[in-house]
Amino acid sequence: MANVCSSGLDIGFASLGYMQIAILGVIQGITELLPISSTAHMRIVPALLGWRDPGSAFSAAMQLAALAAVVSYFWRDIRSVVFGGIAAVRRSDYHDQSFRLAIAIMIATVPIGIAGLALSSMLNACDSPLRALLVIGISSLVMAVFLAAAELSCRHRRTVEEMRLTDAIIVGLAQVGALIPGVSRSGSTLTAALFLNFKREEAARFSFLLGLPAIALAGMKELWVLYHAHIPIEAWSVLAFGLVVASASAYLAIWGLMRFLERFSTWPFVIYRAALGVFLIIAVNTGFLR
Repeated sequence: MANVCSSGLDIGFASLGYMQIAILGVIQGITELLPISSTAHMRIVPALLGWRDPGSAFSAAMQLAALAAVVSYFWRDIRSVVFGGIAAVRRSDYHDQSFRLAIAIMIATVPIGIAGLALSSMLNACDSPLRALLVIGISSLVMAVFLAAAELSCRHRRTVEEMRLTDAIIVGLAQVGALIPGVSRSGSTLTAALFLNFKREEAARFSFLLGLPAIALAGMKELWVLYHAHIPIEAWSVLAFGLVVASASAYLAIWGLMRFLERFSTWPFVIYRAALGVFLIIAVNTGFLR
């Protein structure tokens, strides 16, 4: 069995088999892009099955799978933002929608970039207190309350084309909450966008586009950290396998979520998150889960 703590970095995934990684890859891919927290499920499923916690390094690196899925699904939007923004700069048309959206995405990434660097050592440490099941339970419950409030109080009429710079800053600040396991990056940004009165499917689209730089930076940074931690070749093999599995499931998750939000509200996610939070709080306090 590989050493699961390399230079203070939790690499619990290195001690898991390919079948276990395949299961976690599917769960990671689906939950990373649904507003239910992938980190929470990466802690809960191994705890229930008696497996080793794969560690935050695994969860962060797996975000590259989500990146591949988001880029594939939203390629038209991304191409429009990138090439439309470049064309706008050449024309000196700084009121162009594509240019404004590109700038908004960059600005919205700054808060989580700063916070992520500041908390990196704590998040990636072996047995990090932030990955405690009780913390995840409480944060899941809190986010269920916020998402419910967004459904009850907001009108859901706006589109991404109506996005303002202040909207991007607010959603960007909300994205920082994703550093707390159980909050969920997609959950925090989707909730913030709903509070800003975006339509549900537009809020999800907004959330995914704004999250692209954060997902890419987090995933690449984690690969860099793992590289310098000199983890064994077996760990890289397991990680690569997990990425392939998670990419496929992440794409299906986006496809399903976008179609679901075109027709229905986010109440099923509210109920699921609330039930998950209550279960974890009770399970930890009764000793069912440790």
